[in-house]
Amino acid sequence: MKVGDKVEVLDDAISGKVLSIKLDKVVIMTADGFELEFFENELIVIDYSISKRNFIPENIAQVLSQKEERKNKNTQQNRPKDRYLPPMEVDLHIHQLVPKSKGMSNYDMLTIQMDTAKRQLDFAIQKKIQRVVFIHGIGEGVLRTELEFLFKNYSNIQINDADFQKYGRGATEVYIFQSKTS
Repeated sequence: MKVGDKVEVLDDAISGKVLSIKLDKVVIMTADGFELEFFENELIVIDYSISKRNFIPENIAQVLSQKEERKNKNTQQNRPKDRYLPPMEVDLHIHQLVPKSKGMSNYDMLTIQMDTAKRQLDFAIQKKIQRVVFIHGIGEGVLRTELEFLFKNYSNIQINDADFQKYGRGATEVYIFQSKTS
C-alpha cells in the first residue's frame, strides 16, 4: 500500500484515497472529504487497472465463426418448459445503473434503483417472463426492504430468496403467476 492508492475498508462501506502512512496507521480521504485513520490490516487496495478490453479476444472473427459452427451443429433444439428457463436477472447495484454515482445522495440512488426494479418487473409481467431475480446486495438492507414493499403491491407474484449458491444472501427471486386469459 502506498500514498495515492484507492482503498476500501474491509468491515465498512467506506472507500477513499491514501493520504499518508505512519507505521501501521493509514490516513485516507473519503469521497465525502473526510480524513479517517485506519490500521493497515483494516484496508484493501482497489485495483481498477483491468479494463474490459483485456477480456476481449484479439481475433473476434475467429470466435464468431466458431460460434456459428457450433450453432449449425445444434440446429435441432428442444425448447424446455418455461419453468426450467433461467430467470431474468436485474442487477440493482448503482454502478450498474448509472455511469457515475459520485455526488449522488442515498435518496437519489435508492430512487433510481426502485424505478429500475419497478420498470423491469412491469416489463417481465408484460412479456410473460415467469421468474425474475433482483440482485440488491447485502448492505444495510434498505434496498431489500423497499423492494419487498414494492412487491407487496402486486397480487400475482410470489417472493423468495434467490438461489444462495449462485447469489448468496444479496438477491430476491420473484415468481410471476401468469393469467390464463391473456
